[in-house]
Amino acid sequence: MSSTVKTEIISWIKTILLAAILAGAINSFLIVNAEVPTGSMENTIMVGDRILALRTSYWFDEPQRGDITVFHYPDDPSGKTLYVKRIIGEPGDTVWVEDGEVFVNGVALEEDYIAETTQGNYGPYIVPEGCYFMMGDNRNHSLDSRFWENKFVEEDEILGKVVLRYYKGFKWIS
Repeated sequence: MSSTVKTEIISWIKTILLAAILAGAINSFLIVNAEVPTGSMENTIMVGDRILALRTSYWFDEPQRGDITVFHYPDDPSGKTLYVKRIIGEPGDTVWVEDGEVFVNGVALEEDYIAETTQGNYGPYIVPEGCYFMMGDNRNHSLDSRFWENKFVEEDEILGKVVLRYYKGFKWIS
């Protein structure tokens, strides 16, 4: 094998290794790349959609009511299960569901992103400091804070804010 071929092979190996290292670093520190396996966020995010969440979103700002986030499911002790839900309650809020409406601190939320009213009455839930209350947009088909043993997501378990659906079509998510 000539030295030119060896040099070319080594160059390709270096390029591939650098690309793998960069992809790993981006996925570990800047973005969360996930596939949505359930319909709990319909009609905002559909089953099988692939989404990107920015890990950098909460480096300088606090999570806000209405943000769609990727986080570690609080009832999974392994910490490997990721969920995608919308923040409904912030630290110190009181959240409840009554007669098809979601109330936060006594005020009914205006939720144009849900397709149907929420069935059943739930709560009240008082959100502890450093925690968030999460609900899916498809309320009647969502395993969310209302049903978890550990009702709240701690802030350090939130991985990022969903900003983009890139598979089954391209859509910015706000």
